Amino acid sequence: MDIEVQETYQEKAIMQLQADADKIAQLIKVQMDHLTMPQCPLYEEVLDTQMYGLSREIDFAVKLGLIERERGKNILSALEKEMNILHELSIKK
Repeated sequence: MDIEVQETYQEKAIMQLQADADKIAQLIKVQMDHLTMPQCPLYEEVLDTQMYGLSREIDFAVKLGLIERERGKNILSALEKEMNILHELSIKK
């Protein structure tokens, strides 16, 4: 495969994974704004499912050589940090 094509696929993979992480963060923000109880079992189940799905996407991209494992871990880590911040803010409301 041509190096330029590989780099384009890598850029697209990173952009898509980041977009998916952003969608999860947006879901969390919306739920925090509309729920008075962020410990809602249904909310937690949906969040766990979304996070698991994203981790599987990242694993797939790593296996294809589209992203480095560390980059994938960083995407998940940043999302988890954002979730923790939003959770803390919702508790203080």
